[in-house]
Amino acid sequence: MATTRNKSVLVTGANRGIGRALVEEALDRGASRVYAGARQPFAHKDGRVTCLALDVTDAAQINQAVKQVESLDILVNNAGIAFFDSLSARPALEAHLAVNLFGPFEVTQAFLPLLTRSRSVVVNNVSMMAMAPFPVTPAYALSKAAAFNMTQSLRALLAGRGVRVHAMLTGPTDTDMTRGFQIPKSSPQAVARAIFEGVEHEDEGIFPDATSQVLAEGWCTSVAKDHEHQYAAFVQAAPAA
Repeated sequence: MATTRNKSVLVTGANRGIGRALVEEALDRGASRVYAGARQPFAHKDGRVTCLALDVTDAAQINQAVKQVESLDILVNNAGIAFFDSLSARPALEAHLAVNLFGPFEVTQAFLPLLTRSRSVVVNNVSMMAMAPFPVTPAYALSKAAAFNMTQSLRALLAGRGVRVHAMLTGPTDTDMTRGFQIPKSSPQAVARAIFEGVEHEDEGIFPDATSQVLAEGWCTSVAKDHEHQYAAFVQAAPAA
C-alpha cells in the first residue's frame, strides 16, 4: 500500500466541492504539504496548505504554480466544468474540452519533471460519465470520455518512469455542479476519502461512491480492461529510445 502521510499533494479545483474535500482529506491523512489550486485562491487555517492561483486553462498560471511547488508526490487533476447543452454548437464542446481534457493534460505535462523525480501519483477526475453520457450534458460527458482515454494512455506511457496514473470515476456528488438534480448523491467528504483509499491501494480505476461502484466490478473484469492491459504491454516491451 502507498500512503499519503508525509507526502506533498496538489489538488486543482480545490476551492469547493470534491476539490475542497480532497484538501481536507489529504491533511487528515498526514500530508506534509497540500497545494490548493483554484482560479480564485482562498485562505486556509492549516499552515501546511499553500493556496495557488491556478486556472488550468492559463499557461502562465500553470508555469507560475510549478515555480511555487518544491516537490510533488500526488497530483489530483480535479478541476472541471459542466453545463447543459444539446451538442448542437461547437463553443460548448470547446469550453468543456479546454478545462476537462486539455487542463489536466497541460498541468500533468508541466509538473512531469517533479512527478518523475518523486516517482509520484497522478489522479484524474474523469467521472463515470466517461463510460455513459448523460443526455443533457453531452459535451461534458464527451470531454470526460476523452480524459479517461488520456488517463489510460498516460498510465501506460509513464509507468516506465515510475509514475502511477489513476482514474477516479465519480458518480453524483452533492456539489454545486449537481445542484437541482433530485437524485441520490454522495457527500464530497465520503468521495474524497474513497479516492485516497483507492490511491493507497493502487487501484487503477477508483469508483468512490455507491453509484459508480455499480460499474466497478463489471469494468475491472471486462474485455475492454483486459485490452487496455494488453495494449500497455506493447509500451513496456518497446525498446528504449
